[in-house]
Amino acid sequence: MFVDQVRIVVKAGNGGNGCSSFYQDRFNMRGFPDGGDGGRGADIIVKADRNLRTLIDLQYRRHFIGAHGTHGSSKNQRGRDAEPVVIRVPCGTIIRDAGMDCLLGELDIDGQELIVAHGGKGGRGNQNHRDATPGAAGEEKKLQFDLKVLADAGIVGFPNAGKSTIVSRISNAKPKIAAYPFTTKTPTLGMVLSDKGPFVVADIPGLIEGSSDGKGLGDRFLRHIERTKLLVHVIDMSGFEGRDPVEDYRVINRELKKYSAAVSKKPQILCANKMDLDGSWENLKRFRKAVRKKVYPVSALKKEGLEELVEAIGKKI
Repeated sequence: MFVDQVRIVVKAGNGGNGCSSFYQDRFNMRGFPDGGDGGRGADIIVKADRNLRTLIDLQYRRHFIGAHGTHGSSKNQRGRDAEPVVIRVPCGTIIRDAGMDCLLGELDIDGQELIVAHGGKGGRGNQNHRDATPGAAGEEKKLQFDLKVLADAGIVGFPNAGKSTIVSRISNAKPKIAAYPFTTKTPTLGMVLSDKGPFVVADIPGLIEGSSDGKGLGDRFLRHIERTKLLVHVIDMSGFEGRDPVEDYRVINRELKKYSAAVSKKPQILCANKMDLDGSWENLKRFRKAVRKKVYPVSALKKEGLEELVEAIGKKI
């Protein structure tokens, strides 16, 4: 199951108390202070892990509590610091403080870390001729994690336009393919090898009119192409089920613009799919006349025209 949004609660550990102690022996009956400082409480750390693809682990564990630092003791012995709690997330995770409604950070690189809750400082012992103090409380926060997949090119288009078939033909990805709309329900990443170098494509579920407003969960799908360098717009050129390729193209671009001006301004490569079906070439002539942009005709089913498409994507990236 693909989970790309989750909320959790974190509580860092409290610092250990400082010790109030006086050392006495037969030569020093009055004694002198020898209480040690308390140890620091556990930090809560979020770490990017390239081996993870979803936030599903956090779906079933919503609370993370750090251990407390141990108390100081006599003979100037400092308390032990607690080990930090590490939460592993996929690369591309955005972390927000849900309570303060502010961005804490983004983890895009494998191994990158972010301390989201600091452990409490240990209390001061009386060894420095001051009164011992208790340890400070650790931070407690409600966090929201949002995952945006990291890819070079995002594949967009109407449901059943053949996006998943194209991705399966040009990359190592194996998305589910079937002859009905919304077969793809979660983003799929695939690595493509080209003469210009390897690149990653993201096949997102099909978009429809109203996607930018959340219809068909389109707003959740669209955010996965925010970080791509370009979009590959796949159009069903056959006009199957009475659809108009020109209108489909315009509807998708309207939804992109309504969702985000930055996304709508990303470079696009137009891919006319299903060119093996009757009527596709006549529709392509009309489409080129209406759009006046370069179009790459392909037949993903028969593996025709895909080399030119891959070369164009690699060159653009």
